[in-house]
Amino acid sequence: MAKTPGLLPRRAALKMLDAVLRRGETLEQAGGAANGLSSFSDRALAKALAGEVLRWLVDLDALIDSATKQVLPEDAKARMVLRIMLAGWLRLETPPHAVVATALPLLVGGPKRLAHGVFATLTRGEAKLPEVPSLPEAVAERWGEWVGYDLGAIAAGIATPPPLDLRLKAPDLTGEIAARLQATSLARGHLRLPRGASVSDLPGYDEGSWWVQDLAATLPASLLGSGEGRRVLDLAAAPGGKTMQLAAAGWDVTALDVHPKRMMRLRENLARVGLDAHTVIADALEWDPEEKFDAVLLDAPCTATGTCRRHPEVIHRIGPRQIAEMAELQAKLLARASGWLNPGSTLVYATCSLEREEGEDIVAACTLTPDPIRADELPAGLQPTGDGWLRTDPGMLPEEGGLDGFFIARFTA
Repeated sequence: MAKTPGLLPRRAALKMLDAVLRRGETLEQAGGAANGLSSFSDRALAKALAGEVLRWLVDLDALIDSATKQVLPEDAKARMVLRIMLAGWLRLETPPHAVVATALPLLVGGPKRLAHGVFATLTRGEAKLPEVPSLPEAVAERWGEWVGYDLGAIAAGIATPPPLDLRLKAPDLTGEIAARLQATSLARGHLRLPRGASVSDLPGYDEGSWWVQDLAATLPASLLGSGEGRRVLDLAAAPGGKTMQLAAAGWDVTALDVHPKRMMRLRENLARVGLDAHTVIADALEWDPEEKFDAVLLDAPCTATGTCRRHPEVIHRIGPRQIAEMAELQAKLLARASGWLNPGSTLVYATCSLEREEGEDIVAACTLTPDPIRADELPAGLQPTGDGWLRTDPGMLPEEGGLDGFFIARFTA
């Protein structure tokens, strides 16, 4: 079976999708199935197929159901293989004969004839996907309760993988480095390149001139301003984008994270870009600082539903239980962090979540004084809410390539 050209990446995609949809893993956790492939192109294809299936899952299933007399079980292997076949044909533009040759062997000993028949029916009927993917019903209902959420725009933002965003170590060089990399810029210190670029091969990587960080993810640290040697605590700091951003802005950074492997990655990132920070491996719910801080950045652990354009699995694996668990943790972290500030100091709370329970509902209980975010502190096209918070989502800035969803609030002690 492994000798069929193109089969190995499809088998890896099948394993990844099974891990995500049946076991609830993230694509990163499931990525070992693809990372084990020897060819870069095979690894890229496996991840692309899995990602496209997850982006368009609702619509792919609707096509499959339209061509079967009896509905296939949700976890049936034939349904999963058909999802991969349709994603390859309709999204990656693989010719139907190549789809059949490379995917049907996944069903050896199984319902190959059924899958072939369903696929043939859909290709003969020139099946099409909608212009934008449909959100899962539960997700649409949850997000649809929001005033101001444009579900169609969010769905459009999920339709394709995002571009590559870089954060510069020296924001004053934005124009110069943008010209060198032929990149666009949506804010000082930000560069955007088309997706697909090999990060380690880009000019400036070896010199540590920049790191990969979505535009929205740079905003929490940016809202603390320049450090001028003052002490800041970066809570839940790994893998280090915020820590590097704060250190580059002149802060004396203490980076805390509970995960040793993620902290190791943070230290490696700091070494590559030539920046320093005090690193602490500890549980923030048990740790206490020896001194208070001039600022705290709490980009809290969350469901990460705001990253659905780069991690489409979150719209399928996150539900009320995970949201409630994260909200409980976030409330505890914010309460502890609020007590670690010197008088007059600043705390920024953020999550890369689209859920109200992880944003507005959390900060409503904060006892610190709100410090409203101003429009002139934000990239063009973004506006604070009436309460002075910032809420971004994947439907914003579509002409510029979009951005992740974040909630950000700022307070003064």
